[in-house]
Amino acid sequence: MERRKEESIEKVLLRFLRQSQLETPLNEHRLIAAWGEVAGVAAERLTESLKVYNQTLYVKLRSAMLRNELSMKRSDLVKKLNAKVGVNVIVDIAFS
Repeated sequence: MERRKEESIEKVLLRFLRQSQLETPLNEHRLIAAWGEVAGVAAERLTESLKVYNQTLYVKLRSAMLRNELSMKRSDLVKKLNAKVGVNVIVDIAFS
């Protein structure tokens, strides 16, 4: 049996995810899961739905006041969410 180049399990899994086209959906799931931690408990409670489509996070909120407040913090939220995931998953957030 011949010895092959050693790779870390992290690199092997990442390569598998990329080949299986599962890396992007996994990162989108991580980003959605991080919403409550980044946006805050109040925002998490008042969020009806979250969806990522075309690098935009669509957030449906039950509070118009919170929607306006988060709209002003949009660019900061994008940076924090992407940092939490470790890759640039989204470029914008749309509130409704």
